[in-house]
Amino acid sequence: MSPTFKTASDIKRNTRQRLQYIEIMAFYTGVVTRSDVAKSFGISDPAATKDLKLYSELAPDNLIYRHQVFGFVPTDNFQAMFADLSPNVVLPMIANNLAVVAEPIEELAIYSIPVESLPLPIRLPSKEVLAPIVRALKQGKQLRASYKSLSEREDIQDRLIEPHALVNTGLRWHVRAYCQHSYEFRDFVLSRFIESELLDVAAESSPMYDDDWTEAITVKLSPHPKLSKAKRCSLLIDYDVKNDVIELDIRRALVGYSLHRLSVDTTIDHSLNPNAYQLILMNRDEIEPFAGWAFL
Repeated sequence: MSPTFKTASDIKRNTRQRLQYIEIMAFYTGVVTRSDVAKSFGISDPAATKDLKLYSELAPDNLIYRHQVFGFVPTDNFQAMFADLSPNVVLPMIANNLAVVAEPIEELAIYSIPVESLPLPIRLPSKEVLAPIVRALKQGKQLRASYKSLSEREDIQDRLIEPHALVNTGLRWHVRAYCQHSYEFRDFVLSRFIESELLDVAAESSPMYDDDWTEAITVKLSPHPKLSKAKRCSLLIDYDVKNDVIELDIRRALVGYSLHRLSVDTTIDHSLNPNAYQLILMNRDEIEPFAGWAFL
């Protein structure tokens, strides 16, 4: 018989983390199984079953078992009790393959080392919009979405897409997906999704047909020629490079984002401020066809 808890705060930390994981998996992927819990936390199947039973007792209206998927799916009345389901919390967990949110002990950092991050604008949709996108990606299904594009004349367009990957550029998140409107694989910025609906229709596309995603290309960079010799040497030390060329193998679909993130001077004559754009592109002709929008 499971123990009785007066409040959620009475639950031990390790158990609470597993309950958080159950909520995140159920809400964002659409299903959580016993094996999910067991593998993520390195516990036995009986122990995972016990956690799922405890969760069902504490939140009886949140999950329902479906034999078709051998797991629990969220109900229409799902309300989080243990996890913070905010996209700004969950997406970094997905990106870093973390099963739980790293919680500080009391109010101090775990290692007692102060760390500060840059305050950047939050560019994410609501969790209600993000969850169907993640579910479509995870389950290999189609997604109907209302999307606000900067490149289209229409203010908001309805699209039918088939997501296959999430991408964090460091400044924003987008989803890589096949678009049945344009008949091509494209990037869709998460913050521009207005509405999303998971369809019970299997995706017709596959990441293996997304050539720019499956194929990588070598980007060759070098310190800006207008920098002093001392600064160029320091820059090469920063990148742990013995010769004058920094080589990075990058998915073709991500080349433009990488050039922006690294503040690369992509002009033909290297005319940008070398103190702000410290790197130049050595193989411009080879790279430009895959990232034309990133070139000046």
